[in-house]
Amino acid sequence: MDLPVMPPVKPMLAKSISELPRDPGLLYEPKWDGFRCIVFRDGDEIELGSRNDRPLTRYFPELVELLGQVLPPRCVIDGEIVVVTANGLDFDTLQQRLHPAASRVKKLAAETPASFVGFDLLALGDRDLTEQPFAERRKLLETILDTADDTRAHITPITSDPEVAQDWFTRFEGAGFDGVMAKAADLPYMQDKRLMFKIKHERTADCVIAGFRWYKDGQGVGSLLLGLFDDEGNLHHVGVASSFTAKRRQELVDELKPLREYALDNHPWRSWADAAAQAKAEGKMPGGVSRWTGGKDLSWEPLRPELVGEVRYEHVMARRLRHGGRLVRFRTDRTPESCTYAQLDEVAPAELADIFAEARAAKEAGR
Repeated sequence: MDLPVMPPVKPMLAKSISELPRDPGLLYEPKWDGFRCIVFRDGDEIELGSRNDRPLTRYFPELVELLGQVLPPRCVIDGEIVVVTANGLDFDTLQQRLHPAASRVKKLAAETPASFVGFDLLALGDRDLTEQPFAERRKLLETILDTADDTRAHITPITSDPEVAQDWFTRFEGAGFDGVMAKAADLPYMQDKRLMFKIKHERTADCVIAGFRWYKDGQGVGSLLLGLFDDEGNLHHVGVASSFTAKRRQELVDELKPLREYALDNHPWRSWADAAAQAKAEGKMPGGVSRWTGGKDLSWEPLRPELVGEVRYEHVMARRLRHGGRLVRFRTDRTPESCTYAQLDEVAPAELADIFAEARAAKEAGR
């Protein structure tokens, strides 16, 4: 492979802000909920690069075939891999595509084929476009990506109208979108720099603090394990709260220490404490092994489920906090039993058929 922009490329990143900016010269796009992917094509060679330098190529053979048909012979495109259903984007199904067995990858590629959404062009032919303004890169992208209805390749919608962007922010949420992106029209492409803006949905819920994981240095709390009760009184693991400062990580060790004593006695997740059970959980329970974390230690420390924390989250998918949460405060005025699924705000699916041919097909097939 010999391109003007060579892998690996670290994608340009975004800063989180709470409100949609309305400054002159901004362009807006929906924020996709999938796997960030930079596609490199040099003739018959196609590589799908991820944001953490782990190639995605082997997991999405159907995309390699598709992109070989719809892209020009030599190019580099930044975009997102998504799985589209009649009800919106399905991140849980997308995650299942990361399987080590080639036979399983082939089966899933046929059963749950992925789509690609392009939103930036980094190189074309022998031209390195990263120094060109974003608006120019975008216009050029529109001329080279074949997005006919019979393909699963798309270009993300874009607008310069903040009112349209605000409508997207509200209307597309139920379809699995994360929010809205804002980019300066004159912005060059700068790897690993937070020069764009992302506006994401945020809510709060009171959750049971039922365990924690140590920070990677083993000296502080890395994340809190969160639980909610269902109608039958079962405590389910719904995600984690993380992103603590170094000082807060140390403080949490002392604050949680009293709850570690006799924590496994009658703990609702006691069976998960066994390492074998954790491995079988495949990331769906505390301590489960996750393919995407590359063997990262996900062992956990149980806590007596007596403490309640108010947690800020973005949205819910499959009854879990999709991107984890952030601890706002501990709630000594709330009882663990009051922390139920009834708090969670699950948005009804929005219609995506106008954007995706595959969404229309899924709807017609009743899926």
